[in-house]
Amino acid sequence: MSVPLRPLDQQVVVITGASSGIGLVTARRAAQRGAAVVVAARNAEALDQLAEEIRAAGGRALPVVADVGRQEDVARIAAAALAEFGRFDTWVNNAGVSIFGEIPQVSIEDMHRVFDTVYWGVVYGCLQAVEHYRARGGAGAIVNVGSLFGDRSTPIQSTYASAKHAVHGFTDALRVELAHEEDPISVTLVHPGRIDTPYNEHAQAYTEAQPAHRGMVYPPEAVADAVLGAAEHPVRDVYVGSQAKVVQLAGALLPRTVDAIMSWYMWPTQLDLDRRAVPREDSALWHAGYGGQERGSHVGWHRKGSWTVAATIHPVRALVGGAATAAVGLLTPRLLRR
Repeated sequence: MSVPLRPLDQQVVVITGASSGIGLVTARRAAQRGAAVVVAARNAEALDQLAEEIRAAGGRALPVVADVGRQEDVARIAAAALAEFGRFDTWVNNAGVSIFGEIPQVSIEDMHRVFDTVYWGVVYGCLQAVEHYRARGGAGAIVNVGSLFGDRSTPIQSTYASAKHAVHGFTDALRVELAHEEDPISVTLVHPGRIDTPYNEHAQAYTEAQPAHRGMVYPPEAVADAVLGAAEHPVRDVYVGSQAKVVQLAGALLPRTVDAIMSWYMWPTQLDLDRRAVPREDSALWHAGYGGQERGSHVGWHRKGSWTVAATIHPVRALVGGAATAAVGLLTPRLLRR
């Protein structure tokens, strides 16, 4: 069933986890493109600054301080959006927090807290969105931000990966149920690879070394493009970065091989051995972390964008761009020989 979604400049977009990283970039880009944004997170100061910034540029923004791990807080986000704008058209479940540590090290309480935010926050948000779209009898979009680790678990971040697996499973089930009921609701799962955000600094670290991406790292703008593309055009899945798709395919086709690779590769590529980890009491697991920052302090190979996003959201533009790049590559040697 085709779901008719509004152009972004006619939408009200709810974004959780909007005080930093992917959520912050997505909110800024949505507002720049004319959407009204409802930005939610635990950091009141960061949200107020973001809302003031958007309003100063002529946009519309409503900050809502909320902990998505509490169902009543998520209900309050929806109520605030309806009170301010009368509706919302896209709900983006983005809030997340991680733990770095091997399984026997991590406390059960910390594991529960990750699931409260990463999994239950998505469930609560989806329930609010479905209720609103059904009540108003119109189309709407839900965009859940998953992870490459929701397709293939990783050591050291076992709790986060398990919670993202749950998000992926819940999203698949929700999509099928809505299709069965013929609800005009688009449900998209975004699969980011390693993204340059403060995610690692916010994480609860049981390791001595500071968590950090080492390897290929994509900009948060690539995830924002995937999210906002899905807000306008119904799409099932968007992989941010070829690494996310490769990991998903390899894990399904060659699981033992991937096990062997991860057993030696994932330890050195998730930690910066030259820095000590942020003290656990300063992490963002149990209270709001610092806000207002789009990027983190990773030491990997920083990419400028994602062709997988472009190919999914803007296939014609990606095809033209790829053809142009190939043409330049073919013609340049000939021109240099002249």
